[in-house]
Amino acid sequence: MPRMSETRPIIRGTKGCVTTSNYLATTAGFEILVAGGNAFDAAAATGLALHVVEPHMNGIGGEAPALVYSSRQKKVFAISGQGTAPAAATPQFFLDQGIELIPGDGFLPATVPASFDVWVTLLAKFGTMSLQRVLTPAIRLAERGFPVYPTLERNINAHAKRFLAEWPTTARIYLPNGKPPVTGELLIQPDLARTLHGLAAAERRNDGTRLQGLLAARRQFYSGPIARQIVKFASQNAVIDASGEPHTCLLDASDFSDYETRIEKPVSVEFRGMRIHKCGPWSQGPVFLQQLRLLEGYDLRRMGHNSADYVHLVTEASKLAFADREEFYGDPLFARVPMELLLSRAYAKKRRRLINMKRASLEMTPGTTTNSHNRSSTGLRGDTTHLDVADADGNMVSVTPSGGWIWSSPVIEGLGFPLGTRGQMFSLDTSHPNTVAPRKRPRTTLSPSLVTVDNKPLMAFGTSGGDQQDQWTLQFFLNFVEFGMNLQASIDAPTFHNSYFPSSFYPRDSHPGRLHLEGRIPSEVGRELKRRGHRVVLEDDWVNGRVTAIHFNKREGVISAAASSRYQTPYAMGM
Repeated sequence: MPRMSETRPIIRGTKGCVTTSNYLATTAGFEILVAGGNAFDAAAATGLALHVVEPHMNGIGGEAPALVYSSRQKKVFAISGQGTAPAAATPQFFLDQGIELIPGDGFLPATVPASFDVWVTLLAKFGTMSLQRVLTPAIRLAERGFPVYPTLERNINAHAKRFLAEWPTTARIYLPNGKPPVTGELLIQPDLARTLHGLAAAERRNDGTRLQGLLAARRQFYSGPIARQIVKFASQNAVIDASGEPHTCLLDASDFSDYETRIEKPVSVEFRGMRIHKCGPWSQGPVFLQQLRLLEGYDLRRMGHNSADYVHLVTEASKLAFADREEFYGDPLFARVPMELLLSRAYAKKRRRLINMKRASLEMTPGTTTNSHNRSSTGLRGDTTHLDVADADGNMVSVTPSGGWIWSSPVIEGLGFPLGTRGQMFSLDTSHPNTVAPRKRPRTTLSPSLVTVDNKPLMAFGTSGGDQQDQWTLQFFLNFVEFGMNLQASIDAPTFHNSYFPSSFYPRDSHPGRLHLEGRIPSEVGRELKRRGHRVVLEDDWVNGRVTAIHFNKREGVISAAASSRYQTPYAMGM
């Protein structure tokens, strides 16, 4: 195939690399690597900085699912950075309120904030540094401010009227002098800085071991003044949400104090001699693996990159995998998810027969298993950020922080951050594996990726994009593995995705047959796809996804990193 040009150079180093959705957060992680921290220390610093500099994409009140490779243990771990539902959250509660679909804003969809516990867990189980050290860049960014960039300016502008009319605690921070900040103006977050300072102070007050200090900071958040202030503010201030009625929060102190981040075994499959690891079916991660199982039965290279046959096939495989997501996925601690069957080659062979290379499918077709059931499917849109880090020892981290968006829930007074609204992804159908239940994880869209070969680290990657994450990252991965593109070219190549299945976000709309093409895909391909029945939507040339990725060449000792040039802010650094 013709050589793809790259928008940016690949960053290469031998000691470590960091790549994220925002250059300021990349710098924060790189600072920690330079100071002698390992990949896990740097990932914690990077994620905490992302909470400050991308408040419209993620926050410390949100969630951060992670995959890590520990070179010491020679093993991949999944960190369940998804908060759980309040004990009071039941289908009956919502039905009694006249709510048939959990709203995507306000306080009702709030789950326990998970992000901070992920960073503590990374440091406690795998890191070497104190919380105070890795918090330093985030505190500096919150306290001294950082220059507003175009996408942040546009987001604040889009929601300014609501901030002023309904959410004064948000307006005080993000509408200084009553108006949105402009690109290049410093955004200072004093309340968030004080919160972060308080966490570091809680660690310092404990004169025990590094682990004891980390646990002291964790108590400050989950059973101390931070949890108390969240519960107080969110239970005493009703806000109007998408239901049209004002509601307070269901979270109470015990939801926080009982919360615990789980370290789990990831799900994985073999593909072309590699093992691809994803978080379990409390995320949409296994969708990536199901698509690989379906596609491994075809000669993708022979079809040609982004040819009509290739786009059609990948889209139809995606539809089948996402139909299974809708039917079967949920928190496996509460529901039986037939993961072994769904990832089996026999099942993929059976599902592959449903793909018609001459015609687009318009009906959602989940598979059948012993616990299958039938049900009909039923706006706010979230967004997300991502980070990847690797060090010279072969430690590798992939994290997808999200939630706690400033535009979906008001800032908690005095703390400087809002709660997440991930509970909107629960179903109220009691027969569904993703039905809401006390202390249950909603099936999130967040989906970091990590790849090993012979039990050694190879790649880490991910993107923002909600339901589209495992479509855009799949294409990136196939660009690299099947079509021989380098890391940056694999990211830069034009993308496509379908929106045929119900969205995970309120109001859970779906668009059967709709296929979105970035404008750089040849027009003749679009015409042929229309002929096959796809309802083609042409997008701008550079709009879909913000993939970041790291590659580790163990033999040469070289770490490579790349970041999408879409939306300008993603950047990689290495040394």
